[in-house]
Amino acid sequence: MTEETPDEVLTVSTPAHFKALAHPFRHRLLFALGRRPATISQLATGLGAAKGTVAHHLKVLTETGMVRVAHSRQVRGGTEQYHQRSFRRLVGEAGDPGATGALLGAVAEELAADADPLLHLRHLRLTPAQADRLRATLDDLVQAAEEAGPDAPRYGVLVALYRQGDSASPS
Repeated sequence: MTEETPDEVLTVSTPAHFKALAHPFRHRLLFALGRRPATISQLATGLGAAKGTVAHHLKVLTETGMVRVAHSRQVRGGTEQYHQRSFRRLVGEAGDPGATGALLGAVAEELAADADPLLHLRHLRLTPAQADRLRATLDDLVQAAEEAGPDAPRYGVLVALYRQGDSASPS
């Protein structure tokens, strides 16, 4: 039973990606599959959903390349497939508001489920050089974060640095 390793990054860029991310249940599936590969039955039990619902949404995610079969095994007269995300990180194409909206929608689902999330929105006045340094520092921080192991709790990290439009009110 050989398990595939997920790709590092999947860029949300195709109409199929946007369609797949348009449904909140698919967000839940992607987050659940980020923990470890799982069968339809395991996902249905863990998410409190019918197997048919899970199978339908897994099919959509598989067709987009966001989910794949990690491995399978023989069980009482059949084959059981373990599904996994095909990526470790999901990113949007730079400057694509559709990708940004799809990714933020997925994060909003997770934040709503957390009893004590950390969420800050702060507007700063920065020179372009300061913004470049902050961007590099934040990117380095996220890239350097080490995983504790498969039995440790999972945490989501959302980092954004963007320039406000000229019509935005000063803060």
